[in-house]
Amino acid sequence: MQFQQLLYFVAVAETRHFTRAAEQVHVSQPSLSQQVRALEKELGAELFSRARGNIALTDAGEALLPLARRILADADTARIEVQELAQLRRGRIRLGATPSVCTGLLPEVLRAFHDRHPGIQLLLEEGGSHDLVRELARGALDLALVVLPLPTPSPALTTVELLREDLVVVSSPDARGLGKTVRVADLEGQRLVMFRHGYDLRELTVAACRAAGFEPDFAVEGGEMDAVLGFVQAGLGVAVVPRMVAERAGRGLRMAPLARPGLHRTIALAHRSDVAPPRAARELQRMLLAPPGVQ
Repeated sequence: MQFQQLLYFVAVAETRHFTRAAEQVHVSQPSLSQQVRALEKELGAELFSRARGNIALTDAGEALLPLARRILADADTARIEVQELAQLRRGRIRLGATPSVCTGLLPEVLRAFHDRHPGIQLLLEEGGSHDLVRELARGALDLALVVLPLPTPSPALTTVELLREDLVVVSSPDARGLGKTVRVADLEGQRLVMFRHGYDLRELTVAACRAAGFEPDFAVEGGEMDAVLGFVQAGLGVAVVPRMVAERAGRGLRMAPLARPGLHRTIALAHRSDVAPPRAARELQRMLLAPPGVQ
């Protein structure tokens, strides 16, 4: 099995077309087809169904695809790692984070990292912890900031707790019915501005409401962090958000802490256990884990 064969196989799997795949990897179509045939012969199974000109993955192809993607991603990481040996002057970091972490925690750290290593390209992917864990596992990310506990515990990932953060209730300045301190039970009867499905904060808030004995009432749902804050400022309802995000939102929002025991979330830094992050990613990891003022 050759590296180029896996590259050609993934290209065909993604385009479902041999000619377009050949154009994508800059090789002639006959050469690509020959290499895919050679790979199938070596594996002893057809990877594609070619009936009536329609290209579809067989069961063997479906099984190989995630493994091939991971091998190619690891090879790309190895290439980048070798290239970055020149004193962190060039390279890239593929970082995943939940949207609320992007809003609250990352800006200052990434600014400090960029000032110190301006030649490193920062590629950021926002998503829920479930999606980020999947992207880490398939080799599409070097590091990810996720919320613990993970939706699906994975022994293939290493996680290090970064911080534990309080959640607070935000509302428009003229909103009524909420005191300076809010119990979860006080949210009954309040209309909530709710995040989209897959958002860690959505699952946490809904679970807390149900544990308090009521089903939350949504004024609007499906937004990302900026949209949720904007809807709250407009008076559509209230929302439960991280304290760090609420403090950064500035004027236009009223923030109330949750009464004890309150609601909290734990942010962790995660990476694959079987592959060391690239050198640049390890430097960013060090800065994220360093105590404030020690970066």
